[in-house]
Amino acid sequence: MPKDLNAQLQQGLASLNLQLGQAQQSQLLAFIALLVKWNRVYNLTAVRDAREMLTRHILDSLSILPYLQGERIIDVGAGAGLPGIPLAIAKPEYRFVLLDSNRKKTRFMQQAKTELHLDNAEVVCSRAEDYRPDDPFDSVISRALASLSQIVSWSAHLCRDNAVILAMKGTFPDAEFADLSKSFEIKAVHKLNYWGLDADRYLVEIRAANS
Repeated sequence: MPKDLNAQLQQGLASLNLQLGQAQQSQLLAFIALLVKWNRVYNLTAVRDAREMLTRHILDSLSILPYLQGERIIDVGAGAGLPGIPLAIAKPEYRFVLLDSNRKKTRFMQQAKTELHLDNAEVVCSRAEDYRPDDPFDSVISRALASLSQIVSWSAHLCRDNAVILAMKGTFPDAEFADLSKSFEIKAVHKLNYWGLDADRYLVEIRAANS
């Protein structure tokens, strides 16, 4: 692992006005180390460099913290645990479900959960449309998963009343707005910003039309 990674993490957290304890920072660095290790064999992400993982994965995930609602959260299409695992590290008092249908990726997330002692996270291998939780969620998050209409179609049944769907996007998705179900509406589009970001990043906040 690069020797300057801890210093870069400090810069990144400062850019997000986020204060995390030393144990949480160590967990984030350990998660990057796990990603690097598993990526050599399992090809979990196209990003190979630990420094790039810090900015493009860890800080990107943590940038949506201010927009989370409630304490029961699901990451739909979590992949390698992004953004769910960094968020679970930052918010140990919240409960997270990390959902993905790819067994290779859920195996990695389960290993990360075990090694990082994330007692507030549950890994589930399932397609979103097939998953039927005992309790619905306050926040449904997705990162570069699909179009807004598809995300809503797959995830609407996971939402409790007044829940929020948070869709992370690499470009401003105005072309997708018209395809959104009339029972849901765009409440806000937030432009994300953090140290090391070299591209546009947006978070689309979607809610039921009557909420």
